[in-house]
Order: sequence, then C-alpha cells, then structure tokens
Amino acid sequence: MVVNLRAKKRLVARVTGVGIHRVKFDSDHLDDVADAITRANIRSLITAKKIKIKSVVGTSRGRAHTKKAQKNKRGTTQGSKQGTKGARVGKKSIYVAKVRALRRLLKIAKDRKELTNPEFWVLYKKVGGNTVRNKAHLRLLMEETISKRKS
Repeated sequence: MVVNLRAKKRLVARVTGVGIHRVKFDSDHLDDVADAITRANIRSLITAKKIKIKSVVGTSRGRAHTKKAQKNKRGTTQGSKQGTKGARVGKKSIYVAKVRALRRLLKIAKDRKELTNPEFWVLYKKVGGNTVRNKAHLRLLMEETISKRKS
C-alpha cells in the first residue's frame, strides 16, 4: 500500500530543522513512518534509523583554489614584473611583517631571561622606530646590550 508521505516529510523537516529534500525514508519501514503522528514518534524513528537526514553537499572549492594558485604564480619571474617593488608589495605591509617578526624575537629573548625588562623596552622602541634593519641586526644589538650588562 503506497501512502502519500509528503506531510510526514514536511513534519520531519520541521522537527530536525533541515530542508525537505534532505529527508529520506527507509523503504522497508514506510508503514512505521505513515503511523508516526507526533514529533516524539518522528524523533524515535530518526534514532531508530528508519528516517535518515542526508548530509549537506556544498560547492567544491578545489578548482577555485587551483585557479587562484595559478594566478598568484604568474608574472613572478624577472621579465614579467610590471610596477615598482613598492607597487607590488606595499611599504607598510613589509614594515608590519618585519616589526612583528622582530617583536616576536624580542619576546622570546625576554621569556628566556636573556634580556632584562629595561633592556627589552629599549630594543622594543628601536624596533618600533624602524632603527633595527633585520633579525641579524637585532641579534647584534641584543648581544651588545647583554655584553654591556655583564661588563
């Protein structure tokens, strides 16, 4: 006996909070589904695996990721570059990256007790004021301050 289960499907969708098209009834237990009247009956059928909820099928981003990787890779060789160094990567973003790296290095040194608090802040201000060129320069300055303190 074939029963119209559209109303049951709608009820299940409302109980579970999913769309109607994600609700699937087990074909062997259609009579049980037809007999289910209350929300509690529906929930018990879901736990008994007589009603299944299909998982969400999203849009795959794989192809998009590949295209983006290609786009980023193109035009990076010597002859293909157009625009000055400052136009391709902004001065500010370079500065921010450098300062973050140097501050991280300072914090590690302070945590290891290689620098005292006043020494740390002197170097920190130098980093923020763009006096320090790079990590090697910062290490050199740290060694100088440490040797000055020991002597």
